Amino acid sequence: MDLVTAARVIQAPQSETLVHLSAAVEQAIPHRAIAELSNCSFAPFKFRGESPGPSVTIADLAALRSPVGDGGAWQGRALLAGAEVPVVVLVSAFSEPNALLVLLRTEDSPVPREVLASANALWDVVTAHMEGLRNEAVPATIAVSRAAAAARAVAISDLGDAYGASLTALLGVLRDRDVTDATARSRATDLAVSALVELRARADLDRAQTEERAGDAFERLAESLRRALRGRDVRLDLGTPGAEEGADRVLPSDIAATAAAVVRSSVHAMLDDQRGVHRVHLGWKIAGAVLRATVRDDGPGTLSCGSLDLRRVPERLGPLGGVVEVDAVPGWGTTVTIEVPLGPPETPREDPLTVLGARELEVLGQLARGRRNREIAGNLHISESTVKFHVAKILEKLGVGSRGEAAALAHEWGAAAR
Repeated sequence: MDLVTAARVIQAPQSETLVHLSAAVEQAIPHRAIAELSNCSFAPFKFRGESPGPSVTIADLAALRSPVGDGGAWQGRALLAGAEVPVVVLVSAFSEPNALLVLLRTEDSPVPREVLASANALWDVVTAHMEGLRNEAVPATIAVSRAAAAARAVAISDLGDAYGASLTALLGVLRDRDVTDATARSRATDLAVSALVELRARADLDRAQTEERAGDAFERLAESLRRALRGRDVRLDLGTPGAEEGADRVLPSDIAATAAAVVRSSVHAMLDDQRGVHRVHLGWKIAGAVLRATVRDDGPGTLSCGSLDLRRVPERLGPLGGVVEVDAVPGWGTTVTIEVPLGPPETPREDPLTVLGARELEVLGQLARGRRNREIAGNLHISESTVKFHVAKILEKLGVGSRGEAAALAHEWGAAAR
């Protein structure tokens, strides 16, 4: 494998990775098309080139996992888009589920083993890079993931249209008076089976790309920390989540990846920016609509928020509306608490008091303290009738029906202290 070529492929925009991969292996393995089924957050299923039939589907590619297994390369003939064609299948073990790359060849002659090994090594590098982007929760990658969610919604809509067409075809067969019952049943069965296989394949892929059990995410995080702490005199205590901590709850993948990346960064900050840390405890649970992770050490308690800033922790949490708190007690250790909402960040509410003028805000502040019109007039040195006028305008602008409702808004938005 040419390392310069590999570098060029992984430096390309995610939307162009398949094109660069195709160009990189074209001379060694001539092909007319290339297809990918992977954990890429931009688009997990991609196809470029000339299809041997109407269209290559996710189900076609998923069926090719069996002859290869969990990693390596395989060459032979496979059924794609209803046609049998020579293919080379590359499977990388650097992701879960294993990423698949399929080359639809232009000839049947065997590809030398060393060529297959080189192509598979290139695919491993690309897959490991993609998996690293997901695991480290780079903000730009999270944004791509969120944009991809919208694209998946469009794909689901398209899928609904496709299955509407399948049902129409089924009904057409069943209503055809020129077709015998046996033939109609056979055709209808074929149509139904094909439709169901494709639907299940797409549904399984969508779940694999977008969801993960909280307990599984914790185990992956724990294993990565065990590897990172290997060789260091540090004990890792795990508060493995159970049913009460939401281990069986399903998390969006970008949330699980972000939380895990932030926990790893926090552990490294504790160990690298402090001395005397011998034990790190990790907790992980779902509390309501929030994933809460805690990292606690037995060190000197000198960790600062700046250490996490340098490791881009707030930057990673920002796109998901997450927060991090550092509680460092000198002589007792440090606790880092990370909270990530399980849903997209809510749109911040607009301050309803911005519609009020300066004098109206003063009157509202007095009103929120429970003062009557006469007291407000005396405190603000205005007439009582002017106070009544301002109160009426305040109720109108705020869209409330009573002084009590206006006072409640004043307390909520800080006007009571003005």
